Order: sequence, then structure tokens, then C-alpha cells
Amino acid sequence: MMMSVACGNLDFGRSALDVASCGCSSNVVRLDRSSSLRCSVKTGLQAGKNRAYVGKKLDCFRRVSVPCQVFPTKTSGALFNDHEITQGPPQVLEVKDEPRRPISLANVFEVVADDLQALNQNLRSIVGADNPVLMSAAEQIFGAGGKRMRPALVFLASRATAEMMGLKELTREHRRLAEIIEMIHTASLIHDDVLDDSDMRRGKETVHQLFGTRVAVLAGDFMFAQSSWYLANLENLEVIKLISQVIKDFASGEIKQASSLFDCDIELEEYLIKSYYKTASLIAASAKGAAIFSGVDGKTCEQMYQYGKNLGLSFQVVDDILDFTQSAEQLGKPAGSDLAKGNLTAPVIFALQKEPKLRDIIESEFCQTGSLDEAINLVNICGGIKRAQELAKEKADLAIQNLQPLPKSSFKLALEDMVMYNLERID
Repeated sequence: MMMSVACGNLDFGRSALDVASCGCSSNVVRLDRSSSLRCSVKTGLQAGKNRAYVGKKLDCFRRVSVPCQVFPTKTSGALFNDHEITQGPPQVLEVKDEPRRPISLANVFEVVADDLQALNQNLRSIVGADNPVLMSAAEQIFGAGGKRMRPALVFLASRATAEMMGLKELTREHRRLAEIIEMIHTASLIHDDVLDDSDMRRGKETVHQLFGTRVAVLAGDFMFAQSSWYLANLENLEVIKLISQVIKDFASGEIKQASSLFDCDIELEEYLIKSYYKTASLIAASAKGAAIFSGVDGKTCEQMYQYGKNLGLSFQVVDDILDFTQSAEQLGKPAGSDLAKGNLTAPVIFALQKEPKLRDIIESEFCQTGSLDEAINLVNICGGIKRAQELAKEKADLAIQNLQPLPKSSFKLALEDMVMYNLERID
């Protein structure tokens, strides 16, 4: 006779066997490592052939105490058969509410904290101390309070997929990949600031402001070259091709952006392609590269790539929303700076569909005093922010779905929390 656990009429978007199992003598079922119940309730509608699913997601963290009720069933299939579940005592789930706590990156990255500490120690030595000026330029970025999100993603994806293959520790290739990814990201930031003529980065002066444009360009070039050398020494052709494509994508994204400044006819699809080139491509390659070095199958590697792609797109949309909703102090750069430079992002593209006056202001390139503030106000009142939020959530939902092939672990949970942390930035 098989014994099953009653866990209440609550749909977690997965099978009951994935949610709780019981072989204990206690009256409490521990659902995860912190005794927290993570619920994800989605409601949505499908409208039109080509309209993507946009769901409302309720994410909650509740402390739970679940009486362990065990009763006989005919077969294990009873848990998946609504007609057979009626046998046995009534299902019970007792939930005690606690205030919802926001997700912090410190908590998300806790499971790879040692990996990140080692990376921080290695980055400076990897850049090299042969040229003090280049070293100082790199230090300006490395020491500017970056979140290290991309290498953390490499470590989380590495450990989540390594577990599938029975690997207890990360390989040298996993760790080197994380360092390469952070160097490439840093190089791209240095060049971005030159191209955008940005004075501030993360609340600090940019490299070209401190050392001049010539040194900044050379510093970025040096870091791209150094990362490429370390990449070649990994001697994995698939990963070399994958990361080399990212560097090419950076250039393609910058060209696309430069060729569409103040262009009010830009389509959402063009914006997403540009965002993929500039942001999502590196994140997608980070996740897939980690999976490749773990030795998992091609399907899982592709799902990790799609996870990174959708997370990266969601992240970029959220960043573009914050450019309208946060202050210069919060952003570490002037608010509305993208719009001021003619870089039209998702909130603007959506607002242009409703407000013709916005087009006139943008095409005038904000020649009149106060016109930029007026444009920012129109983006807000015309629903551009709201629709961009829906787009960010849509991509986030896809990213969570891409993680389904991974077995349950603290690393998979952290990858999910990474997605939710990004959305909490616009809550």
C-alpha cells in the first residue's frame, strides 16, 4: 500500500510529488531549505493570434506549518487523478501569514558567496599589472560597486547543472568562464560610457572622465583582448564560438542604437533585437557556457541559453523603466538620460502609439526648454511605463519556465529568485 501526503488544494504550477514528500514521523513537512513556502499564482488571458501571454504573478513568502496527514491510496497515479484524490481525510494546508520580504541579491548569491569572493580576488590579477594606467582604469570599474550579477549567474548555472551530472565541485573551466564574462562586461561598460559620453557610472566618474577618451578606449580594447586570450585557453570550441558571438553582438547593438536615435518609427521588435545584442546575449551565453562545462545534454544547454536570454531582456526593460521612474541619485546617472540622447526604449515606444504630441517633441530633439520633462511626463501618463512593466513580466515568466528541466536545488531557487529580484525593482 502506498502512502501519500495531503497538502491542500493549492496549485504550485507543478505536480504534488514535486511540492512535498513525506517519510517522517514528525507533524511538519519542510518544503525547502528555509521552511518557506514559495507560491507563484498566475492568472492571464490570451488575446489574438500573435499576442503573447501576459500574466499577473503573485509571489509570496509565507512561514508554514503543515500537519503531516498520511492516508492510503490505490496507486501513485492518484496524486494526478482528480477523481481518486477524494479518498481519505480532507486535505489541509495551514498557512500563517508574515509580511512579504523583498529579495536581496545578497541573499540570492549567498549559495555562491565563496565563489564570488574568489572571483573578486582573481579579477585584478587576471587583468594584469603590466600597465599601471590600464590597471587603474579597470580598478575604477571593478571597485565601483557592481553587483557581479553575470559571474554570479555563471556560478549558479554551473552548480545547478553540475548537480545533474553528479559533480560536487566546479571545474577550473567554470571558474575561468565567470572571470571572462565579468571582464567582457567591464570592457563593454567602458566603451559604452565613451560612446554615450556618460559622466557617471554607478555614482562614480567614468573611466574616460578620469583618464581621457584615448585611455578609456584602449582599456576597453585591452580587456576584450585579455578575455579573448583566456577564452582561447579554455580549448572548448563551442564555448569559444558562443562567447565570441557575444563580442560581435555588442558591436551590432551599438550600431543599431546609433542608427536609430530620435527615430519615432522604431518598432518594438527592433528594440528587443538591440536589447538582445547589448544585454541579453552575454547573459544567455553565460548560462549556456556554464551548462556546457557541466556536461549536460544539448536540450538542457539550450534551455539555459533561453533562460539567460529572457532574463536579460527582462532586465533591460526594467532598466529602461527605471530611467523614467528613479532619481539621478538612485540611478547613479541623470534621469531620462536615454531619452535625452534619442535612445527610444520600450516605455517610449509604447507611449508613442497613443500620443502623437510625443513624436513632435522627440523629433525636435528637445530643442525647447522644458521639452524633455514634458516628454517624460507624457510617457508616464500615456501608459508607456505600465505596458513596459507587462513586457518585463512576460519575459520573466518565460525565464522561469526555461528552468523546468533543472532538478530542485538551492541553486535553481536562486536562479528563480534572480528573475523575481529584477521584477521587484519596479514594484
